Amino acid sequence: MAKQEERLYTLPGNINEEFVAGVRKILTAKRVLIAEPMKNHTTFKIGGPVDYLLFPTSLAEVQAVVRLLKDYAIPYVILGNGSNVLVLDKGVRGAIINFQEGFAGIRREGNHLLAEAGALLKDVAGFAAAEGLSGLEFAVGIPGSIGGAVFMNAGAYGGEMKDVVSAVRSVSPDGEVTRLEAEELGLGYRRSVFQENEHVICEVELSLKPGNKEDIVAQMADFTQRRENKQPLEMPSAGSTFKRPKGYYAGTLIDQTGLKGFRVGGAQVSEKHAGFVVNAGGATAADVLALIDEVQKRVYDAHGVKLYPEVRIIGSR
Repeated sequence: MAKQEERLYTLPGNINEEFVAGVRKILTAKRVLIAEPMKNHTTFKIGGPVDYLLFPTSLAEVQAVVRLLKDYAIPYVILGNGSNVLVLDKGVRGAIINFQEGFAGIRREGNHLLAEAGALLKDVAGFAAAEGLSGLEFAVGIPGSIGGAVFMNAGAYGGEMKDVVSAVRSVSPDGEVTRLEAEELGLGYRRSVFQENEHVICEVELSLKPGNKEDIVAQMADFTQRRENKQPLEMPSAGSTFKRPKGYYAGTLIDQTGLKGFRVGGAQVSEKHAGFVVNAGGATAADVLALIDEVQKRVYDAHGVKLYPEVRIIGSR
């Protein structure tokens, strides 16, 4: 066993072979990627390499991975479907725990759904509809995983996760499983307690109501069509770029400032919906940040309104 000081993760980009050997015993080699470009794992198609990209597929694996990361003092962040995220060009020092289809089970218990963190929000909404359960219609077109949706308290069309989440099972930084009830989740506009407590969301409990299946499906179809008509879904993006300022709509303010189509490098304000920054081809994170900064300045100069990014920015500058 190496001495403790030799095991500490201290150098940017340093790959600790002992840690790699240990985590591969938990996850197998195929679910441990080293120096993996994050542009391959985000909807923006942007992002430098992360030192360790880890894919656990069970609660027990999450516990074991978190404990091992703590042992080696390796920082980590959580990623679901890679939407609503901008990974910076130098990448991420440390680890990303990524939940995908291997940790995406959905099941029904009475009028509750229990969904593992990697389940796509659209799939959870579709499952609810098939079961004749109402309350999640608003979520049908929101990109991302159920875990990410709770992390950001995602919402659309007058609904938000706060309305339907009744509890969350998570893993603490010490590797302990915790159940947090709705009142403990700190859900507000694009925020949750998980942005501060460093817990890993593993399973989400949703409280829904019986409804007419045909009405639920029709409502979801309407939301889907409205989203497809208005949003630039054909281009890589992180979803809505800015939080909604009180009393305004970010996209409207940006459009009124004459910024539709405005471009910095490969990053562009969408010509279809000004609230979206899209990757128009070869965009870097630096391009996106410069574009966001310029949009903020021009909107404030024109309207006296400050815009704040909704997209989550992670990595090294």
